[in-house]
Amino acid sequence: MARLRQVVRIEADAVEGLLEQLDGRAVQAVELIANLAGRLVVTGMGKSGHIAKKVASTFASTGTPAYFVHPAEAQHGDLGMIQPEDVVLAISYSGETEEIREIAPILKRMGTPLIAITGNSHSTLARLASLHLSAQVKEEACPLNLAPTASTTTALVLCDALAMGVLELRGFKPEDFARSHPGGSLGRRLLVKVEDVMRSGDQMPRVSVDAQLQEALLEMGNKRLGMTVVLGANGSAAGLFTDGDLRRLLSEGRLRADLKMSEAMTPGGHYILPKALASEAANLMDAKRINHLLVFDESDRLVGVVGLHDLLEAKIV
Repeated sequence: MARLRQVVRIEADAVEGLLEQLDGRAVQAVELIANLAGRLVVTGMGKSGHIAKKVASTFASTGTPAYFVHPAEAQHGDLGMIQPEDVVLAISYSGETEEIREIAPILKRMGTPLIAITGNSHSTLARLASLHLSAQVKEEACPLNLAPTASTTTALVLCDALAMGVLELRGFKPEDFARSHPGGSLGRRLLVKVEDVMRSGDQMPRVSVDAQLQEALLEMGNKRLGMTVVLGANGSAAGLFTDGDLRRLLSEGRLRADLKMSEAMTPGGHYILPKALASEAANLMDAKRINHLLVFDESDRLVGVVGLHDLLEAKIV
């Protein structure tokens, strides 16, 4: 347990030490990445390479076109993937990683800006870089002080800070994030609208206010929604009749096949706009403790109905 606590303490202290190393160059790096005309190319060898892959993924998912290039592969053809309008972000704690050191002069001749993150401001890579950011640590968490641990954690945190700075500078919104994650639950909650899941047209259960209970039950059974909209004489929504209303009539001893909807329905009803997010419909249902919402357009026309079951099928809830 003592060793575990020591590792956490060392890495936490290393991250804390970043605060003292952050300066105007970090702001310059954020501005350089935010304004690049091409793509952000992230590179690193070994453990730093694994960090670089994650960093590229973070930038890509938050609005900055980014990808990882292996520095050794860059020497054997992949350098052609990098263009002058790109920005290269290289991670090397020593600043002397041979594979990166050898491509740095080529990037300089190409006119491609190079941001280097190292633990040695006097290293070759720091001197060749257009911009150098220090991520020095006092010690690694490894008891031998050999395995990259605190240094890789610190590099990752620094790059996360850069990514979030770029995100804010670009005005990246939750909707933008969702477009990069359409397959996840967050993407669905931020992209799917009520009109995408609502029942409309012939799929929407409906009966007139003069319809009898047996007609309403038949409509509910056919449309499989557990409710039906009750329409007034002018075709507007007069109310709803739900499974809950059916139970209420039974408990009151008023359950008759010829009972008219005007006597059985719940007048009115909560509604939502078709362009609203489906997640908003879920929140409204939860707040009102209901299972269905009417959907009205901006002209106050009834255009559909959405139920909790529809939201469940769409994996919104």
